[in-house]
Formats: sequence, structure tokens, C-alpha cells
Amino acid sequence: MIKTLKDIPKLKGKRVLVRVDFNVPMKDGAVQDDTRMRQTLPTIQYLTDKGARVILVTHVGRPKGKIIEELRVEPIAKHLEKLLNQSVAYRDECVGENVTKAVETMQNGKILFLENCRFHPGEESCSEEFCRELSQLADIYVNDAFAASHRKHASTAGIAEHLPAYAGLLVEREIEFLTPLLDSDHKNLTLIIGGAKVDTKIGVLNTYIGKAGAILLGGALANTFLAAEGYNIGASKYEKEKIETARELMMLAEAKQQKMYLPVDAIVGDTISNQATAIDLPLEDIEGDMKILDIGKKTQVIYAEIIAESKCVVWNGPMGLYEYTPFASGTRAIATALASPNNQLKTYIGGGDTVDAINRCGIKEDEFTFVSTGGGATLEFLEGKKLPGIAALEK
Repeated sequence: MIKTLKDIPKLKGKRVLVRVDFNVPMKDGAVQDDTRMRQTLPTIQYLTDKGARVILVTHVGRPKGKIIEELRVEPIAKHLEKLLNQSVAYRDECVGENVTKAVETMQNGKILFLENCRFHPGEESCSEEFCRELSQLADIYVNDAFAASHRKHASTAGIAEHLPAYAGLLVEREIEFLTPLLDSDHKNLTLIIGGAKVDTKIGVLNTYIGKAGAILLGGALANTFLAAEGYNIGASKYEKEKIETARELMMLAEAKQQKMYLPVDAIVGDTISNQATAIDLPLEDIEGDMKILDIGKKTQVIYAEIIAESKCVVWNGPMGLYEYTPFASGTRAIATALASPNNQLKTYIGGGDTVDAINRCGIKEDEFTFVSTGGGATLEFLEGKKLPGIAALEK
């Protein structure tokens, strides 16, 4: 049983350390996409409205226990001030004497933003010493970083051993919406998997093969499966070392009579840019230096028809290099089919690139049943795995 914010008996004056996932894209010291930040605002506002002293901690990037100037969180703290229309204090450390003094002098309802927790070598190793140092800053721990909850780190799991631990509103909502997808049989569910790497998707494919109504593959991930089928994919990006894994998954699908669809055509180009010439070709015509950079028009139609016949769709990973206009139509076609006002679909979207893609398509997140903040965390949750950050809240 996981306790949530509403289970905390008294918040006024309490020091509450909130693990958020504000690992957002930045450019020239400015936040480029604040989607994850906005989704955590309700938790922060709930706590400040109740008079808690809110201490925020997040990771940014992969500094591996070293201080990297461009990965400091100060620009994120300043952006948060604008979102909340409230001052946010910042300290350039996450533990230590200066941080302790800053917490001691906080007023009720105020916010303190700590430095990138991955600057500390004890974060990723979940060292007992760092867990204890973090816990001494607070009376209560709140995890509102679902997207980081598949990591057993000090700020996502270890600290819960030292403090009363609760789920934030975002984490509570993720669990509420994703849990029904763990049912044993989903013959009316279509799983759409794209993106680049087979490795991160093996688990969820294994879980849904034999259970889903249909599985649709796209992106560079599909290239690996096409290569495993014996197609010439030219100079396309794929994972040579995962070809045998792809064959095993296709054999498993055949054995379980699972409908698993690969592209029948592709949009190819010889350069990657917004000015590239894109050509739609049958798979049989791909050769030489051609690069598969999106699913083709026939595949888009087939996939859209399958979506229209589904009752529930889970989508993780774009269909191509959606960042470039010539290779964005496949991802846009999927997004448009899912957001169609004419269907009665339940639609679940996950993965940072997928969310970025629907935003670029101009489709609002509220046109889908649920948009998960997690990428790897969402996939592992759907595999049925216990996420360390969630399991820690159950103790």
C-alpha cells in the first residue's frame, strides 16, 4: 500500500524533500521544454499551500558524480519561479552545511531548490552516507519523479529507508492510469513500439507478445527487425548485434499467433536535414546508401486502420526522424490517428521523444487518455517490474 500526500497528517512547518524529475532539455542556459516541470506543479503547490517548507531535488544529465557547469540546475530553478509565480531559493550544493543552514532559515510555504544530485558520487551508488545526509534535511520524503523511479538511487529509493515516504500527485496518477494495463489479456489492445533501440523494448515486447491484439513496429528499431527478416536496408541505422534477438521475438510471436506488423514501405533519404529529398519506396527497392528514416505511406495507412479497430492503444517511440520535416509524416500519422475525435480509443503515450513528437505535431496532451512522464520507467512498469522508487514507498 502506497501512501500519498493526502495521508500526511500535518504539513504546516514540516520540511518536505521532494524528488522531482526536472531533467529537461536546455539550450544556452534556458529550458526548452518544461512539460515535466508543469506536470509536477500540482504537488509543489499542494505542499506550499499547506504551509510546508519544500526542498526540491532533481538530476540533470549524467555527470557521473562530477560537477559539470552546464548541468547545474539554477536555470531550471529560475524557470520554476516563472511557472509558479513564486520565488525559489537555490543552493549550488545538495547537502552540506550551507544547505542545512538554508533549510533551517526557510519560512513556511517557501521553496528551496538543491543542486543536481548526480554531482554527488553517492547518488547513483545509493550510498548509505548520502542517503542519511539527504534525510537529515527533511521530516518527510515525497517521490514525484516517476520517470526516475526505475533507478535505485539515493534520492529515488534509498532516502525512503530513513524518512516517512509518500507518493506525489504525479506518481499517484501514473500508477492509477498504468496499473490497468497490466491485466493478463489485452486482445483489444494495440501496442505501438518505435524509437531506436531494441534493448530497452525487449521486456515490454516479451510481456505483450501473445496478449495484445496487434503489435506495430517502427523507427530504427523496426530496421533491426527488417534486417533480421533478410531485407536489404541499405545504409539505415540498425543494431547488428540485436538481429538474433529480433529473430527470437518474431519466432515467439509466430508461436503465440501474435499479429506483429513491420513496415511494408519506407521513406528514405541520403541526407538528414530539413532540406533532404524524401522518397517513398517499397522495401524491395531499398539499396546502396539509402537510409530508412520513416515508415512509408502504405504502412501509415495500414497502421491507422489497425488503430481505428482497436479499443486501447499504448504508444512508445516515434516512427522515424520526426525532428526533420521530410521524415515526420509517419509519426504525425500515428499521433493524428490516436487523437482522432471520431474514435472511442483509450490512448496511452509514453517516452520523452514521443511526447516531444506530439507537441511538435500541435496535438494537445489532453487529446489522449494519458501521457506518461516516463520513458524507461513506463516500459519497465508495463513489463510488470517493481520499480525501486515505487517499491520504496510501499515499505
